[in-house]
Amino acid sequence: MTLNADAKKVLLRKIPHGLFICGVREGDQVNGFTASWVTQGSFDPPLVVMAVRSDSTSHGMIERSTRFSLNVLRADQKDLAAVFFKPQAGVGGRFDAAPYDEGPLGLPLLKDAVGGMECELVGSVAHGDHTVFVGEVKTATLIADGEALNLASTGWNYGG
Repeated sequence: MTLNADAKKVLLRKIPHGLFICGVREGDQVNGFTASWVTQGSFDPPLVVMAVRSDSTSHGMIERSTRFSLNVLRADQKDLAAVFFKPQAGVGGRFDAAPYDEGPLGLPLLKDAVGGMECELVGSVAHGDHTVFVGEVKTATLIADGEALNLASTGWNYGG
């Protein structure tokens, strides 16, 4: 049996994805990236599930610190998502374009977004080129409710 690669690509790209800025901190180093493979995983306790490229700087920071933040972008923040989507050599520079406050857990929460959550890592599955991290939501800050940015509205493709 062979996989029809063209059909697989089209079908996997039909799965809807929001766009979020994931923030990480390890000591004095702060980093972030645009996360699109994110979903809620449980009501009680409140869990989120996020897939992160295994070879990324932030992946290692999440594993070692066991924490991450998720910032929900507004529908009009495509340009900000692009800043965090592009690969960069250094750590931290992306936040020059996105002022943030530190949440109670010390993680970056954007000042200009729908809001953000800080999560503690409670599980992970490493398989393929991404690791699926499961985080328990420990803090939540709502700045201004509104429509959230999604991948389909940007015209971008990630995955498939």
